[in-house]
Amino acid sequence: MILYAEVECFIYEPNSLKQKRSVVKSLITRLKNDYNIAVSEIDHQELWQRTKLGLVTVSADKIQAERVIDQALKLVDSFPELERTTTNFEWL
Repeated sequence: MILYAEVECFIYEPNSLKQKRSVVKSLITRLKNDYNIAVSEIDHQELWQRTKLGLVTVSADKIQAERVIDQALKLVDSFPELERTTTNFEWL
C-alpha cells in the first residue's frame, strides 16, 4: 500500500525565503529521520509564508501506512512556526 498526503502550511514569521527554508528544511529532516518517509516541498517555493509538502509512505498493511502518516502529521502540527491548513490523502 502506498499512501500519499499533500500538506499545505502557513508559516508565521519568515521575513525572507532563507528563513522559510530553514523552517521547512528542519521539518523535512525531522519527518524523514523520525518516520522513515519520503518528503519534499512540492509547491510555493517562491512564497515566504506558504509551503506545500508531499509525504509518502509504503507499507504492506493499510493500517500501518495510515498510522505512519498520522504520526507524521502530528509532528507537523507540533511545529510552533507553522500551521497546517489543508491536507489531502490519496492511495496509490
